[in-house]
Amino acid sequence: MSAPTPLIPRQPVPQLSLPLVGGGTWSLSAQSPQKFTMIVFYRGLHCPVCSTYLGDLNSKAEQFRERGVNILVASNDSEARAAETKDRWGLDALDVAYGLPLDAGREWGLYVSSGIGKTSIGIEEPALFSEPGLFLIRPDGTLYFGSVQTMPFARPAFGDILKAVDFAIARNYPARGEVVDELTTA
Repeated sequence: MSAPTPLIPRQPVPQLSLPLVGGGTWSLSAQSPQKFTMIVFYRGLHCPVCSTYLGDLNSKAEQFRERGVNILVASNDSEARAAETKDRWGLDALDVAYGLPLDAGREWGLYVSSGIGKTSIGIEEPALFSEPGLFLIRPDGTLYFGSVQTMPFARPAFGDILKAVDFAIARNYPARGEVVDELTTA
């Protein structure tokens, strides 16, 4: 497996198509958001931090939709674990996808960890799983915002993301971090 490669703002993101808990398939290419599609990659059912984090997103989902933001949460978990996640964590306002291949996660710049046994909530970690990531994608399929982590904690707060979306929309603020050419000093 290759090392993660960061995505570049203003450039197309990788295609993504995953099955959804409850049936159907979610596909990035089929999205037509007014402003953004937000994809939140989470660690899986074993992660108590993810439970709190996605619970907060679930409570703010309508606020994101009012701003023209489509939402998907996704993990490497199996269908059964993802269904348990949606039910146990009360994610009734979110589309929950499962079965993210590790190599597809790497295309999104996600880090991969090895399982180390049971977590503090008594659920076994998978042998390998992706660490968290959050992405805002423009309707044209280009990256607007991205955040990836090597650990389960210290993620971007959804209240802050809502404020950022408001700012970006009000000021037509461009995606930043787009420079990839060799840098020179003055």
